[in-house]
Amino acid sequence: MSIEIKHVTKRYAGYTALDNISLNVDTGDLVALLGPSGCGKTTLLRIIAGLDTPDSGSIFLEERDTTGIPAREKNVGFVFQHYALFRHLNVFDNVAFGLRVRPSQTRPSKNEIRDRVVYLLKLVQMEWAVKRYPSQLSGGQRQRVALARALAVNPKVLLLDEPFSALDAKVRQELRRWLRKLHDDIHVTSIFVTHDQEEALELADRIVVINKGRIEQQGSPQEVYDHPANAFVYNFLGNVNVFHGRLRDGKVLVGDHLIEAGKRIGHHEAEHGQAFIRPHEIGISRIRSGKNDIVGFIRDIRLMGGQIGLELETAGFDKPIEAEIPRETWRNLELSRGDEVFITLDRATVFTGDYVI
Repeated sequence: MSIEIKHVTKRYAGYTALDNISLNVDTGDLVALLGPSGCGKTTLLRIIAGLDTPDSGSIFLEERDTTGIPAREKNVGFVFQHYALFRHLNVFDNVAFGLRVRPSQTRPSKNEIRDRVVYLLKLVQMEWAVKRYPSQLSGGQRQRVALARALAVNPKVLLLDEPFSALDAKVRQELRRWLRKLHDDIHVTSIFVTHDQEEALELADRIVVINKGRIEQQGSPQEVYDHPANAFVYNFLGNVNVFHGRLRDGKVLVGDHLIEAGKRIGHHEAEHGQAFIRPHEIGISRIRSGKNDIVGFIRDIRLMGGQIGLELETAGFDKPIEAEIPRETWRNLELSRGDEVFITLDRATVFTGDYVI
C-alpha cells in the first residue's frame, strides 16, 4: 500500500511539531524517519496511524483519504518503543488479541486465529514461547512478539516507533538485520522512526531526515550520506569534524590554516564557511605530503573494532581533531600518544554562509 502525506501541519500550544510536511512512500518500501529528539518524527507516525489528527493537510493510503479515519479502521500495524504487551496475557493471547476483538462479522474463526498466530510466531522465531508471559522474556524477545501482534491483523502498512531503542547494542544489531530480512520476505510497506543514524543507514530503502518539523533531505542511504543537502544533514549523519572560519579563494581559513574544499555547497559570495570532514576521511602521515598539511600531536588513541580512533591536538584549532585509521596503518606507522604527525584535510566539504547546527 502506498502512503501519500500532503502538507501536514501539527501544532501543540503554540509549538509547531510538523510544518507543512509532504512525503510519498511507495508500496513495499522500508522508510526511516531520522532526526533528533523532538523533531516531529513520532508525531508524523501517529498521524499516519490515525492516533493523532493534523491541524491541516491530508494522509492518503492507496489514494484514499484517511485523514479523519480512526486507527482501528485503517488496517495499520503499530509497534511501540516499549513493546506495550499485555502483561496478564501470554505470548499466544497477546498476538491473537487484535483478531479476537474484531467485530463478529469480520472476526476469524478460532482455528483461523490459532493458525495465524502459530504462523506469525514461527515467522518471528518465537514459536517456543506461546505459553510464556512478557515478564519471562528478554527485551528483544518481547519486541519480536510485539511485531507479531502488529502483523496479526494483516496490516497494509507497518509503523514502528523507535522499536529497538530500549535494547542493548548487540541485541539491537541482531534485530535490525532480522527485521530487514523479515521485510524482504513479507514486503509490507513500512515506516520506522529512529534517531540512530547507523540503524537508518543499515535498514532503510530510503531515509527521510527531519529537523524542527521540516524535511531536510530524503533519498537512499548512500545518497543522503554521500551527498548531504546541507550542514545539518552532514552533521547529523555520523561523526564529523566541523571547522568554522572565513572563506578565502574557496577555502576555509581556520586560524592560520587553509582547509581545501573537496566539495563546496552554498552561496559563493558568503564571507563565512564551515568545513566538514568525517574522521575516516582524514589523512595521517609521519612525513609531510602537501603544503597544506597541518602539524599535530596525538593526544589519545582508542580501539574501535577494526579502526583506531586518534584524538589530535593542533595549534590554531579550538578543539581536537578526531581521526580514524585502519589498525594496519596504525601498526605500520608505529603511532603512540605524544607523537607528531602530519594531518591532511583535503577531502573536506565546505558549506558557505551561516549555518546553525
